[in-house]
Amino acid sequence: MRFDLVDLKLFLNVVEAGSITAGAERMHLAVAAASTRIRNMEIELGTPLLNRERQGVHPTPAGMTLVHHARLMLQQAERMRGELSEYADGLKGHIRLMSNTNALTEFLPEPLSAFLASHPQVNIDLEERLSDEIVAAVADGKADIGIVAGTEDVTGLEVFPFRVDRFVLVTAKAHPLAKMQQLAFAEALDSDFVGLDRTSSLQRFLSDKADRIGRRLKLRVQLRSFDAVCRLVECNVGIGVVPETTAARNMKTMSLHRIGLTDEWALRNLSICVRNIKDLPLYTQDLVRHLAEH
Repeated sequence: MRFDLVDLKLFLNVVEAGSITAGAERMHLAVAAASTRIRNMEIELGTPLLNRERQGVHPTPAGMTLVHHARLMLQQAERMRGELSEYADGLKGHIRLMSNTNALTEFLPEPLSAFLASHPQVNIDLEERLSDEIVAAVADGKADIGIVAGTEDVTGLEVFPFRVDRFVLVTAKAHPLAKMQQLAFAEALDSDFVGLDRTSSLQRFLSDKADRIGRRLKLRVQLRSFDAVCRLVECNVGIGVVPETTAARNMKTMSLHRIGLTDEWALRNLSICVRNIKDLPLYTQDLVRHLAEH
């Protein structure tokens, strides 16, 4: 088989995007050139790799097999490149890191900044996702490293402890709930909420928890950060769910009341997960160890 790495990267991008056009754009290739490359791969293998339909493309069984092996081959090529980068000036590594909201906002900035400062040849593509989505992405090879809630099923992955935190409710001192010390999330749903942007994995998680008991979050405003949530909560716009570390930090400068959530999901054991650390490039292994030890 005469496939090169560009062919394999192109095929993965087409499958992930569900479109030859979108896959070609990701690879900065003309659509005609991308289509020809994939057609030549099919001719070389003697079997179709994609089912082409009006709404897009999806892989055939042979295509799914190629997806699996292409990811392994590209990961191995990246590992080789990382190990050789110590001997080649200007060669850069790339790490795909996915994290849930809690870890992304509270725990990753400092260790990531330290790692990037000591590894100027490495770039990190950081994406926020729900924990279950991250586990699937790591298992499928779409992410190199995932930071997830400890409650997720990570069977088949290597796992390293990262941090422990807890979600709490914060209210203004004048809010009716400010007399409470502990509360179940369901008991707070009669109140107005200040939340994160609708694309936030935590916000989707909380909305799902409310939906499961037939309720809806009454969101007055949605913001981009936990600190901004705390500022609006202090002004009694609504109550908010934030990590306990955020609440403790902001209570030093803001007039806030903290309420412990009694729900089991409120306790957050955060974990690092990878498919197999020995198969990762050396600089990616360095980041896993750095995060686990920081």
